[in-house]
Amino acid sequence: MSGVPATPPPVTGDFAADRLRHTVFWQACDRALDELPKKAVRSAEEATAAAAIHDAARAARERFLKAHVGALYAALTHDSTRFVRLEELVFAAADLVPGLTPSRARLEREAGLLQRDKDGLEIDQGILLSHIFGDERSGLHFCHAMLLPRAESGEALDRFARDGVLDLGAARLTRRGRAVHLTMSNPRYLNAEDATTIDAVETAVDVATLDPESDIAVLRGGPLDHPKYGGKRAFGSGINLTHLYRGRIPFVWYLKHDLGFVNKFLRGVARPETLPDDVHGQGIEKPWVAAVESFAIGGHCQMLLTMDFVLAAADAYMTLPARKEGIIPGVSNMRLVRFVGDRIARQLIQYERRLPCDTPEGRLICDEIVPASAMDLAIDRVVEALTNSGAVGAIGNRRAFRVAEEPLDLFRRYCAVYAREQAQCHFSPALIANLERYWDAQSRRA
Repeated sequence: MSGVPATPPPVTGDFAADRLRHTVFWQACDRALDELPKKAVRSAEEATAAAAIHDAARAARERFLKAHVGALYAALTHDSTRFVRLEELVFAAADLVPGLTPSRARLEREAGLLQRDKDGLEIDQGILLSHIFGDERSGLHFCHAMLLPRAESGEALDRFARDGVLDLGAARLTRRGRAVHLTMSNPRYLNAEDATTIDAVETAVDVATLDPESDIAVLRGGPLDHPKYGGKRAFGSGINLTHLYRGRIPFVWYLKHDLGFVNKFLRGVARPETLPDDVHGQGIEKPWVAAVESFAIGGHCQMLLTMDFVLAAADAYMTLPARKEGIIPGVSNMRLVRFVGDRIARQLIQYERRLPCDTPEGRLICDEIVPASAMDLAIDRVVEALTNSGAVGAIGNRRAFRVAEEPLDLFRRYCAVYAREQAQCHFSPALIANLERYWDAQSRRA
């Protein structure tokens, strides 16, 4: 049983014609997959047939996108005159070229499945995004789209201006003097990040950045519910591994995280009329201070690599447990080396090294260590020190560091690799095995 329903069509270079021929082929592949039992109950022969179908369809996607990604992106964005966010772009592509990426309906059929029981359809989104990032014009425009404020952020900014506080559930904004404070909160899951938190945090980052009444922003984790911590604050525990195991983290979540609010920490919020490349196009930004208490794990450790100043409690620690999770830790593979060097970066990412903040190595990321009980006073002191010479100089220095260390085009090229590799990791059997071995995921409450 080969499983492949037909011979893949050739790529001729004619976008319209190739689009029609490939749609017919990919739809035939989808029908062949639909005729097989669900992944969880396939025989070995059926699993081999499904793999052959996926391989043939994906090889055709690679050839099609190599020839036509520029024309495709132009069609999706009206020749780059319209900005389309990631979470809409992958489905717009499915509508324009059926079968190129999974439709909403196909993904909805898998929505309630455990991660191990999914067919990995979102890998095709990773292939598409990798090609978009790999094309300079399309990739830079796409990065620009993801740095713009979210549609909800304008109304949220008005509420914050009126009330002086903004409570979005997973993120809360308050103002203290000329500083705006963003508190991340998911106390049931040790302040972990998941599909229930990401939009709230990005909206809060937009508002904090755009707020005209503040010169600097402070990022902090909220108190925890877990009895082990007794209401103590924690910066955050990274991706919600329980939700990941249960199939509640979609693939696009990773790229929303790193192209959205994490990139906005580093680059600010973009303006529609100019590319935020630091040389000719400047966005709206302000310095960020992180206050690390208890731990900064995974994605929360990644955030520290975008901060202007990191305060840490003397008993806090950092980890990037990518090996135990079986995924890529965002943009850390590119950024972390700038802080700790290649060897320590590899130890953190590939060998589970734990980095106490109050160590020589920890101080390569953390600027100042304070007793946990003194954190509030330390935040106020650092805010004053970073702003007493005015916001303009602080922002200018941010831009000067950034254009030398991580120009937008370097970020784009990294994302071309990241999108493809993370999609494969997200559906790897090793990810499930790691979660069951190291996280005891089968016994965790959802």
